[in-house]
Amino acid sequence: MKIDFEKSGGLVPAIIQDAQTKNVLMLGYMNEEAYQKTIDTKKVTFWSRSRNCLWTKGETSGNFLHLVDIKVDCDNDTLLVKATPDGPTCHTGTDTCWGETNDSGVTFLTELQDFIDKRHQEMPEGSYTTKLFKDGINKIAQKVGEEALETVIEATNGTDEHLVYEASDLLYHLTVLLTSKGLRIEQVADELHKRHDPNWDKQRREAKAAGKMK
Repeated sequence: MKIDFEKSGGLVPAIIQDAQTKNVLMLGYMNEEAYQKTIDTKKVTFWSRSRNCLWTKGETSGNFLHLVDIKVDCDNDTLLVKATPDGPTCHTGTDTCWGETNDSGVTFLTELQDFIDKRHQEMPEGSYTTKLFKDGINKIAQKVGEEALETVIEATNGTDEHLVYEASDLLYHLTVLLTSKGLRIEQVADELHKRHDPNWDKQRREAKAAGKMK
């Protein structure tokens, strides 16, 4: 990756984006040393123009930005840094430097998955999720089927409120089912992402045809 640090006197702007929510968190500046330290430590580091020194975000607050990916733009003079924040990014205590809330309802599915994983590992007494795991895969699968039927009923003869309620039950039990098989809900999301490719069906048919020819 070629970065033109000289164009703006040794500094390039670095746009920080949450790797999960895709929200823009802040804008900072990097020189070559800050860029290299970011790569080496996997913690986003800037060049502070006011203090005239390197500055790793979170070194005083603990709210580090953990590096996920860096890309340079078409002019090689602006960086897009994807990161996972430990907490609020702005020094004022807000999630972003524009006072926005950095969340997405969809990302809660990962939190739910982590919670269910923890239940599966610890199996605490009195937990409904623990009971499901103890009942076994057949019972869990049956429960998914029941929730799917209730979702269909609400979709055809119920209210929107009840449909959302039943769909939530379905998604929860499906996540438990996936967990019991050693899988995660993100793998379903990845599969859907593949299918979003306009050529996905063509590629699938070609792969299937190639398999039959072997």
